[in-house]
Amino acid sequence: MARSIGGIAGIFLDEKSILEAARKTRSAGFTKFDAISPYPIHGMEEACDIKRSWIPYVTFTAGMTGLVSGFLLTWWTSAVDWPLNVGGKPYFSLPAFIPIIFELTILFAALSSVGALFYACGIPRLDPPVIDPDLTSHKFAIFVPENDTGYNASKIESLFRELGAVEVKKVTEY
Repeated sequence: MARSIGGIAGIFLDEKSILEAARKTRSAGFTKFDAISPYPIHGMEEACDIKRSWIPYVTFTAGMTGLVSGFLLTWWTSAVDWPLNVGGKPYFSLPAFIPIIFELTILFAALSSVGALFYACGIPRLDPPVIDPDLTSHKFAIFVPENDTGYNASKIESLFRELGAVEVKKVTEY
């Protein structure tokens, strides 16, 4: 889990202004800033230069592990561990075991995706900091942490005010 860090947050009232603020914050040289929104905003990934997530690779790997596990489980139980000759049929008949293989593929992929998402987001976090309670309903924010390149509190405050922030807050932990 990531440790808490302070910084400066600029609060905006509409998505057009926060999208422009994210672009300008990125062009000002900040790389570790975070855009906080109550809902997804089209174009925010490009504005913040957010890279592709690594979670799909975890999902694919776990899904393939589930597929192989399902195949080996059904083959081992029906052809090796407990072979039953039922009407002269083969010990291992793949079409009969497709549902089991499919379900294990989905199970492994889904559980690993949730686990990877929790890890990436640092969940669960007991007593998370609150920048502004209205960020979950109708306000937007850009947060620049203290450990970002070129961090200067007065420079960031003036940048946010210039970009139309209705409020600029000094955040002690995020």
